[in-house]
Amino acid sequence: MLQITDLTYRIGGRMILDHVTLTVPDGHKLGLIGRNGAGKSTLLKLISGEIASDGGDVSISNRTRMGVVSQEAPAGSRSLLDTVLAADTERAALLHEAETVTDPNRIGDIYTRLADIDAHTAEARAASILSGLGFDAEAQQRPCDDFSGGWRMRVALAATLFLRPDLLLLDEPTNHLDLEATIWLENYLINYPGTIILISHDRDLLNRVVKHIAHLTDGKVTMYGGNYDKFAKTRREQLELASKHYEKQIAQQKHLQSFIDRFRAKASKAKQAQSRIKMLEKMGPAIPVVEDRGISFDFPSPKELPPPLINIHGGDVGYAEGKPVLRNISLRIDMDDRIALLGANGNGKSTLAKLLANRLELMAGEKVASGKLRIGYFAQHQTDELRGDETPYQHMAALMPDVIEHKVRAQLGRFAFEGQKGDTKVKDLSGGEKARLLFALMTLDAPHMLILDEPTNHLDIDSRDALNHALNAYEGAVIIISHDPYLIEACADRLILVADGTVAAFDGDVAEYRQYLLNRARDERRADKAEANENGEPARPEDKGNRKALRQQAAEKRKAAAPIKREIENLEKQMEKLSARRDKIKEEMADPALYEPDNATKLTTLQKDLGKIENELAEIETRWMEKQEEYEQKVA
Repeated sequence: MLQITDLTYRIGGRMILDHVTLTVPDGHKLGLIGRNGAGKSTLLKLISGEIASDGGDVSISNRTRMGVVSQEAPAGSRSLLDTVLAADTERAALLHEAETVTDPNRIGDIYTRLADIDAHTAEARAASILSGLGFDAEAQQRPCDDFSGGWRMRVALAATLFLRPDLLLLDEPTNHLDLEATIWLENYLINYPGTIILISHDRDLLNRVVKHIAHLTDGKVTMYGGNYDKFAKTRREQLELASKHYEKQIAQQKHLQSFIDRFRAKASKAKQAQSRIKMLEKMGPAIPVVEDRGISFDFPSPKELPPPLINIHGGDVGYAEGKPVLRNISLRIDMDDRIALLGANGNGKSTLAKLLANRLELMAGEKVASGKLRIGYFAQHQTDELRGDETPYQHMAALMPDVIEHKVRAQLGRFAFEGQKGDTKVKDLSGGEKARLLFALMTLDAPHMLILDEPTNHLDIDSRDALNHALNAYEGAVIIISHDPYLIEACADRLILVADGTVAAFDGDVAEYRQYLLNRARDERRADKAEANENGEPARPEDKGNRKALRQQAAEKRKAAAPIKREIENLEKQMEKLSARRDKIKEEMADPALYEPDNATKLTTLQKDLGKIENELAEIETRWMEKQEEYEQKVA
């Protein structure tokens, strides 16, 4: 159990945590939420012992093994697999000692301990975690130095998960992940047997993984039962109740003050007036409900252009002559399109985004775009292109040279850069504020299409909600790459899968894509099992040549069966509606008054309707069973 008592922490005299008390029982999965800068990461550092508090106590059982993801990306010539395996220092030390020890008793102790910690499954477990985070068998054998910082941070996460700590502390673990790895991590954490404290702005992750929410605001922590949606509903109800109480108290105080003002000078009412003065004093001042002001911004909507905005036919694109990353692209984009690009990192999503944004040219094929097309392009690396010693106002004024100051500031105000915030140097802005500045700059000329490549990495939940509302109000086309399934589901109505050098429509929604990924992982596990050596060892990387073929075969089967699946879903919706109508009729027929002589006509009508519905239900159920059998045969 983790017990935090009266924990206090200040930075430069400013109170960050104010006598925080928190209990986390063993096995709990706790989401730690709050605005950026509220102190969430600070609290995790205090729990892990990375920093010392100004007061209070953090108590953890001596037997508790704690896991924290390293802030430094692993580096060096060691392979990814060996890097993860090396994280278990006890296993590594025991294996090293076993190579040199000669004492039979000690040898027995070593192998007993290795069995206790499941050392024989270590390599398979490490490989499985790395695979889930996006590293195939070949990549796992390559040295860390071959990978960028973001990919190596995935290795750091894999090393922490591999240790299977009793208490797992995770601070925005999806920041360096794509949607595919995020969904894998979500499933992994759902089934994790230990205690988890998770800081995340990913609403889906908080809804699916955690069972309790700790809300950090104004230096205090308040506990809520349930996931994020339950917390949001409960807090909204609390704020509404508090607001009503405030209004009621104000009304009572006005009534009392009115009586006092009217009768204080009258001798006959003096005693009553004094009594009300005391009542007023006991009530104290009414405290208004001040909710954190949410971030809001909006994208200016453009004038409409005739369709299509962009039309690509038979296109190849890449970075090196003769080596296209994507081949035979055929894609049309209109102004009313809301498209999410799916696919694991490294498969070409950003390459396609750059092609659409005119940052890359086609190697082959044809691309036709409207001559008046304006495009707003957002990518995380662009924050590095901002000028650190200049302010948001200076950045915006440079793009509006002949515009008076208050209009420049009005444009900044649309993205929550008001007053002093507009005059803060960029180097002093948070990651989320820099992202909002990029939004403001890229939409100045009301582009017809927005291309957003991971726009939410540094945005908290409120800012993500603001982005969602702004995108849904925007009247141009949207192309979005994001690891946040909630944002994709809320904003996109077309899904395009970028994988294996191709660009193709994904026939389904985010939930179906999630299931598609889980099915693919299941197929890979089956392939591993089938390829295992006769001596029971896991399949080696060089033995896995048919895995991709098996995946593609399974995917093709599901694609071929997709129309049948849609028909099944349609039949299920029909059955649901008919069942609801049937239940309503049966409820009406349960009323004794219906059987009075005056209601004979209504009773007859209800009986006929019920018979008709039950016959229709029987027919649909028969068709549903036939289609289910047909679907299962197609995907088997």
